[in-house]
Amino acid sequence: MNQMSFVAGQPPGVPPAPVAFSGNRGRFLSLASRGAALELVTFGFYRFWLVTDIRRHLWSHTLVDGDAPEYTGRGRELLVGFLFAMAILVPIYLVYFVIGIEAERFKAFASVPLVIGFYAFGQFAIYRARRYRLTRTVWRGVRFWMDGSGWAYAWRSMLWGLLVLVTLGGAYAWREAALERYKMHHSHYGDLQGSFEGRGWELFKRTWGLWLFGPVAWIIFPLLPIFYAEFKAREWRWWLCGIRFGDVRLESKLPNTALYGLYWKVIGWFLLFDLVIGAYVALCVFLLKGSGPMEAAMQALPKNIPFMVLLVIGYLAFILAFNVVMRLYFQRDLWARVASSTKVHAIESAENVTAKGEAASALGEGFADGLDVAGF
Repeated sequence: MNQMSFVAGQPPGVPPAPVAFSGNRGRFLSLASRGAALELVTFGFYRFWLVTDIRRHLWSHTLVDGDAPEYTGRGRELLVGFLFAMAILVPIYLVYFVIGIEAERFKAFASVPLVIGFYAFGQFAIYRARRYRLTRTVWRGVRFWMDGSGWAYAWRSMLWGLLVLVTLGGAYAWREAALERYKMHHSHYGDLQGSFEGRGWELFKRTWGLWLFGPVAWIIFPLLPIFYAEFKAREWRWWLCGIRFGDVRLESKLPNTALYGLYWKVIGWFLLFDLVIGAYVALCVFLLKGSGPMEAAMQALPKNIPFMVLLVIGYLAFILAFNVVMRLYFQRDLWARVASSTKVHAIESAENVTAKGEAASALGEGFADGLDVAGF
């Protein structure tokens, strides 16, 4: 990776443009908490508006050379895209379920084609969701946009995924580089075409030790969050330093240890919530078990409607509260740390860009949400 501050088209002595994040943490927490409460009363359908609000918050408080991008997506678009996606996916689920029941009678591996098919759908959805988000991002009045084929990307991802499986993860770095080159080749800022200069060998050199000793981390749990957090930090830095739009390039100084605290804090909150939900269930049992023998009362609890209602309420509260924690640390705080470590070189090359591109459909984002592969 070239660490020099001079690139083609950039006059010597021109300093890189800073990237800063100015979002208020308390305001984001309030946004995420209110959204979680509305998700509860709307049976989850408010998440489309919550995701939109989160993106607007992150985009609008990220200053690149003093100007923040604008996110123009709408929650209604995501809802419509999700409903269209479900209209396609649900019949596939049902037909394959029926076929799978019949196939299992002959001991066929009925689940294998389903897993492969939905992996392909998932990769298609990832590409199209990125296309949607990019076309809803505007900076200095010019839209980002993306072309290319989601299915071409999905086939590339599947073939690379097979190679990663065969090599026990050794080809992961080359997979990421190849897929990112395809995505960036089809990404544009106005009439500036994107490209990706990161190489698989560079990422492998940065992470080979973590990959080699990764199995040890699975055995010794305290090592696992450390290994994974450091791996993601190195991957983020490699990815950012490889991005190009014409002569514009990014440079990241994200430390290897930058994400340690985020993962440990999330683990700590999970353990705390686990204790709270355990105490809540114990209290429900104590209040509803009745006056009979404990063994008979415990056997009767699954048929006790008030107990089951309280159990569902407690479970939903646990999920929503943990989602707030995940969004706070893995979206807001992660975004802030990555942004503050980044600088942009040759930003003046983007001053006279001609607007091009059109807004993409939200169908891909709907697929991504339905298959649980959506990003932020």
